Amino acid sequence: MNLHRRKFLRQAIRGGGRVFFSTLVAPSLLLTQPFIQSAWAGNQAEEALSDSVRTALSQAVSQSGPPVPVLNTELEKKQFNEWTSKASHRLSQWMKHPDDRSEFLHTVWYEARRAGLSLSLVLGVIEVESAFRKYAISSAGARGYMQVMPFWTRSIGDGNESVLFHTQTQLRFGCVILRHMLEKESGDLFYALGRYNGSRGQSAYPQSVLAAQKKWLQSVD
Repeated sequence: MNLHRRKFLRQAIRGGGRVFFSTLVAPSLLLTQPFIQSAWAGNQAEEALSDSVRTALSQAVSQSGPPVPVLNTELEKKQFNEWTSKASHRLSQWMKHPDDRSEFLHTVWYEARRAGLSLSLVLGVIEVESAFRKYAISSAGARGYMQVMPFWTRSIGDGNESVLFHTQTQLRFGCVILRHMLEKESGDLFYALGRYNGSRGQSAYPQSVLAAQKKWLQSVD
């Protein structure tokens, strides 16, 4: 085990973070001109996908439906309302308008749950990747909240890069891709985050996401 990963694991243990995802969800089940803002992101390399993986990921991002959370019981509704209230309060430092925060959090809840990802992890990734800026573009060309590289729209979408500035589509791509990275790395979050960011094996990005995730856990859960 390399030094970077040992430090990451120690930090995760101290912070109570979940480093390994033992239960993986199949991808097929998950899943005007804007003002452009810069963002920091690694230069993620396009990787060859098998036909089966490409098909599963394509299905995961193409399935339609508005981001309406499925809440079957009064307890689930209560928990959802409490979560959105707390999350909206913390999110207000980045996103000022209440309606924008409400739409965003409803979509995050829907897409993270759909992909089998923890809400705090997805919010941590977004905070580090784009600081919750919808139209952010990195020097490497990654776009939107979760800094999705445009090549993904060609690999598993219809090739229309502009969809990466649409909130639900952007978050769906990001969550589906992150789930794919977790599966590719057998649930190892350290390497999955590095692969997602284009900095696999380096500690700076995973540690930043873990630190952001911890703050969301403390203030929201």
